[in-house]
Amino acid sequence: MLAERRHQLILRALRSGGTASVADLVEQLDSSAATIRRDLLKLEADGLLTRVHGGAVIDEERAPFNDAAEVLVAEKDAIAAQAAALIEDGQSIILDSGTTVHRLALQLHGRRLTVITNNLAVYDELIGDESIDLMLLGGMVIRESRMLDGFMAEDNLRQVHADWLFMGACGLRPGGQVMDTTVAEVPARRAMIAAGDKVVLLADKSKFPGTGMVKICGPEDLDVLITNAPEDDATCIALREVGVKVTPTDPAAVDG
Repeated sequence: MLAERRHQLILRALRSGGTASVADLVEQLDSSAATIRRDLLKLEADGLLTRVHGGAVIDEERAPFNDAAEVLVAEKDAIAAQAAALIEDGQSIILDSGTTVHRLALQLHGRRLTVITNNLAVYDELIGDESIDLMLLGGMVIRESRMLDGFMAEDNLRQVHADWLFMGACGLRPGGQVMDTTVAEVPARRAMIAAGDKVVLLADKSKFPGTGMVKICGPEDLDVLITNAPEDDATCIALREVGVKVTPTDPAAVDG
């Protein structure tokens, strides 16, 4: 069995139970204990799990989508407006599972675009708009996050290419590392980064540093950050120094 396939199956086992022993994984994957331990080392280095004695665990606690969607709506709309201005008619875009990204979808009605997404809220918003070619990625339905995830979503993303990826995050570290609290979302988001020509991070100031124990990507993977954080914020300065275009929102667009 290829290593990538074993990694997918290990993560699936952990997502279903939260923990798995090396012995259980050896039996499920018909692999040696040494191979499984190497896999766990690699997945831990990628930030996708935590090794414990005799096995591994993942912790995927995060606020449900509907709760997060009701927070900082005006700020998210101002960020979304700046993001929408980057897109030209006829282009293809990937929209990830974040709530700020969902606010961007609201600003795309009537545009001649191709939208690729695993965000069920984006799908619900755009399904009736016949000007938009809409591609819904496959995968397991994660109800609390209103998203599709798993190896099917990753496989779908390997078959597509887009002009833009617009993504959210749970946290943005001072060095520019983009973080998430949900291990399950990271592989699909990394596949989205690989599929997009330009990567745009949408992050309000509460995400500086925000939360998250799992690294999605580093500053070298970003092209644009759109934020309402102060321009003299240390993270914004660090990102500019490595060539990321930091775009502030218009304060007049935020209604308090």
